[in-house]
Amino acid sequence: MTARLIIQLAALLGGLGVGIGAFGAHGLRKMLEASGRFDTFETAVRYQFYHALALLAVGILLALRPDLKGLGTTAWLWLGGVIIFSGSLYTLCFTGITKLGAVAPLGGLLLIAGWISLLLAARQV
Repeated sequence: MTARLIIQLAALLGGLGVGIGAFGAHGLRKMLEASGRFDTFETAVRYQFYHALALLAVGILLALRPDLKGLGTTAWLWLGGVIIFSGSLYTLCFTGITKLGAVAPLGGLLLIAGWISLLLAARQV
């Protein structure tokens, strides 16, 4: 994965996070609170933002240090983690299908694996 693509994905995740977060906080707040899913929704948005910012940092680092191996893997793991973790929580909030809550830990494992990948890549710095 190139530095440009990582930065573009970070921008996409960040922009979507703003839009989804605002829509949930303003347009859907009553529905989310009535279903008891407002905290779940906020968790999904928060983790999406954390990893958008982390992706941005990795993209910048890769642009500055293209010799560092493993940063592309870190980006893929975080992207997959956000899609699965936050995506399953968003879907749970909007559909009420509670079985989707069982999918979120798989996304969480990908997020953790991404951080481990970053740790290993940082040994080259």
